[in-house]
Order: sequence, then C-alpha cells, then structure tokens
Amino acid sequence: MAKGTLNKVILIGRLGKDPELRYTPTGAAVATFNVATNEAYKDKDGKDVENTDWHRIVAWRKLAEICGQYLKKGSLVYIEGKLKTRSYDDKDGTKKYITEIVADSMQMLGGRMGDSSGERVPPPVSDSDATPSTFSNNSAEPSDDANDDLPF
Repeated sequence: MAKGTLNKVILIGRLGKDPELRYTPTGAAVATFNVATNEAYKDKDGKDVENTDWHRIVAWRKLAEICGQYLKKGSLVYIEGKLKTRSYDDKDGTKKYITEIVADSMQMLGGRMGDSSGERVPPPVSDSDATPSTFSNNSAEPSDDANDDLPF
C-alpha cells in the first residue's frame, strides 16, 4: 500500500436483482450485481427526501460462487471492497468508463426473505479465506443456536 492512501468501501444495502454468475475462459468465477443504498433527510422546507444510490459490485472466484448461490433480489448484504475504474469501448467504438466495487468480503444480513427451503445461510465470506470446508455445512435443519436471541 502506498504511504498515506487507502481504497476501501463498506456498504450495507439490498440487491436490485439476482447476481449474474459467469466464468472467464480460464475458469475463474465472476459475479456481478447491483446494491442499493438509501439516504433520508429533510429538505429546507421540512419535507422528507429519500435518495437511492446504486453500486455495481464485482466478486471473483469462490466469493463469486457463494454470491451466485445465496444472494437473491432484495437480499440485505454487507460488502467490503475497493473502488476500481476500468474502461471499455461500446458498440459504437466510444470509450466508456465504469467504476465498480471489487468485493473482498460479503456477509448476508437479515432473514432469508421468505426462504422455506431450510437451506443454511453461509458464514461471512472473504475472497482470501474462502475454502470449500468453510461452506460444507449441509444440514437441512437450522440448529437451536441459530434462533437464540443473543444480547450482542
């Protein structure tokens, strides 16, 4: 890291639609999805105003596969990552720039959005520590501990 600089993004928001999971020609998984964050305030006339910002998220490798498997439209997620700007040429040959958040870690928040399949929600995931054993809990029934009302 260059001295005195930091490129870190932390978001909590909801997915606008299901993630799109693809694979590169070399077999690396890549998931893309958009997350909405909201800001509410009162304007100078005292009226409530709510603004929604959309953020494009890109996840790679095992983290991408986890996102593709468990995240759905409306899911509440915590994302940590970094801003990355890249360029591409559109169909007319015009150079376009896009800024994305490259996810380093993801944690699902909230409930299962009405999921009654009994499928377990994975633990927090980081691209650097994602291993198959981390996600090997295939139990169809949630444990009693999952329903405890913990004070913290």
